[in-house]
Order: sequence, then C-alpha cells, then structure tokens
Amino acid sequence: MSSRPAARTELRAGPAPTVRADRPGTAAHRPPAGQRHQDSRPPRAPHPTPASFGTGSLSRAAALIHTLLTVEALLLVAASPGLAGLLLLGPAPANLPLAAVCLLPLGPATAAAVYALDHRDRDLTDLHPARSYWRGWRLNAVPALKLWTPLLAWLTVIAFTLTHFAATGLPGWWAVLLAAVGAGSLLWGAHALVLTALFAFRARDTARLAGYFLFRHGRATLGAASLLVLTAAGTAVLTEALPALLAAPLLLSLLHSSRPVIAETQEDFTE
Repeated sequence: MSSRPAARTELRAGPAPTVRADRPGTAAHRPPAGQRHQDSRPPRAPHPTPASFGTGSLSRAAALIHTLLTVEALLLVAASPGLAGLLLLGPAPANLPLAAVCLLPLGPATAAAVYALDHRDRDLTDLHPARSYWRGWRLNAVPALKLWTPLLAWLTVIAFTLTHFAATGLPGWWAVLLAAVGAGSLLWGAHALVLTALFAFRARDTARLAGYFLFRHGRATLGAASLLVLTAAGTAVLTEALPALLAAPLLLSLLHSSRPVIAETQEDFTE
C-alpha cells in the first residue's frame, strides 16, 4: 500500500477523572481521537501488605485466572440477549439473518473484553476486571457496532450464498472464492476489533487501518488465522458452545499476537 491511513485529526474531550460516567457512550468520556484508551482510575494507594505479596509467579497466575473468569462471565452476560435468541433458532439456513441479528450484542461485548484484558492488573492485591470491563463497554459499544454491524451483514450474505450455492448456478470455484473472502473478512474483523477496543479512531479510519495491517503484519494476521482455525476445529469436533466458553483465553491470545499492530498504531498513528 502506497500510503498509510490517517488517524482522526479533531480531538474529543479527555476521559473523566473517575471510572463512573455521567451518561455511557457520550463523547465526553472517550479519550481524544487518535489516542489510546487510558485507564481513568486514580493512583493506587500504598498497600499495607508486605512487598513480596502479590508479586510472585503463583500470585500472577491467580490474578490472570481471576481476570479471565471474570471477563468471560461478563462477556456472556453482555451478549446474553443475543445468545438466548440463538438457542431458540433452528439450524436451518433460512434462519441466518435472524442469527445475525442475535449476534449484534457480541460485538460490543467482545470489544469490552479486549479492553479489560489489555488493562488487566497483575497484582493480586488490586484486581478490578469487572470495572475495566464495563468501562470498556461504555467506551466501545457504539464504535464497535459501527464496524461489527456491516461485517456481520456481509458475512451473513456470504454464508447464505454458500448454503444455497446449488441454486445459484455458479461454477464450483466461486464457492472457494466466497469462502476465502469470508475468511479474509474475519481476519480484517480481528484487527478492527483490537483497534476499536484500544484506540479512539473514527470508524472509517479503523476500517482502513485494519485493512492496512492485514498485510503489513503478516505474523499478527497468521496468529488470528490460527485462532480462527483452532476455534472452528474445536467447534466441529466438540461443541458449538466452545467459542463462548473459551472466549476470554482466545481474546487474550489475539491480544498477544496483535502486539506489533498495537505498537505501530500507537507510534505512527496517534497524536
């Protein structure tokens, strides 16, 4: 690509000094556009506990497990209206549009989970994953929907076409092409998810950056592809509920594989 996408130039008001927002989703509680979301918690007070407590390997592992379990539970709660609707739908291809509508809450819920995992504490004595999650949901609900909705609609069209491919009369290689386009769209969506969760760009700038990084950082894209293949294989072999049950560990892996994307975005595309 000959030129890099430009980040949003106009600034928004900075985040509130505390986690609580007067009205969720307002611009006043998002950081300036083109900057990374910051944690608005006040500075930590010194703990009266010994300095060695909460810093060992076992404590860090316990803190990670606590964060993963909390984020997993909150993600399921935030996406529960749509997940409940999916349970009522049958597997018929005609239900694909309704299934897409049910999956709409999953976009903001997943973006909030990525935000909470990125802002997780490693000190066992000061863990607040629930507070980070709901702050991430307030910051990212609307931006995530702006990208998640068209992506979901596009994937629904592809899935509907593939399930009714015999009726289209198209040659077989079209099915392979559509499947490849769908997989590429999911990988683009993985980059867009991370960028939306951690940075304050306009939707169109996030979309352009996600497309740019799709080829710019092949290792990050391959990491997202491996998670996609692993999830699809586990779902086919074990249970359809596997992606929901392992959402937090999968998103943490996506976050780690996206570190080069995050670093370049913060260095070259933020103010």
